[in-house]
Amino acid sequence: MPRQLGELEDTVMTRVWQWNRPVTVREVLEDLQQERSIAYTTVMTVMDNLHQKGWVRREVDGRAYRYTAVSTRAAYSAALMNEAWSQSDNPAAALVAFFGMMSAEQREALRDAIRVVAPTFPEPAESRPDDGTAADEAPPESGR
Repeated sequence: MPRQLGELEDTVMTRVWQWNRPVTVREVLEDLQQERSIAYTTVMTVMDNLHQKGWVRREVDGRAYRYTAVSTRAAYSAALMNEAWSQSDNPAAALVAFFGMMSAEQREALRDAIRVVAPTFPEPAESRPDDGTAADEAPPESGR
């Protein structure tokens, strides 16, 4: 499970994820400098730390590195949600509380996600008939 990114790590990774291409420290620095005063060496250290932690891979390009995200923001968010959920002593109650905090747009996104993954969910054993037929299929009639 990935640990939550620090504030500056998240800021840097957000750029890498948004651009969705190999980036240099200089590119990230120039973008960050539009919002805050930050040194080249600070961005270089953060990018190196992200590489050491496995968040980005890097390839030499001349005298610099080009960094590419290893996974997506969505995968990172999903891993954090899964970790938080698995820490609960009552996962069902945690889900109910989480769903209760969702906005209408988030609930709609959840409905869309369930429609996407529902066909891949295995059917619970208790809903399967013992006679080998599918749950929504009537057993064959006997004696006719």
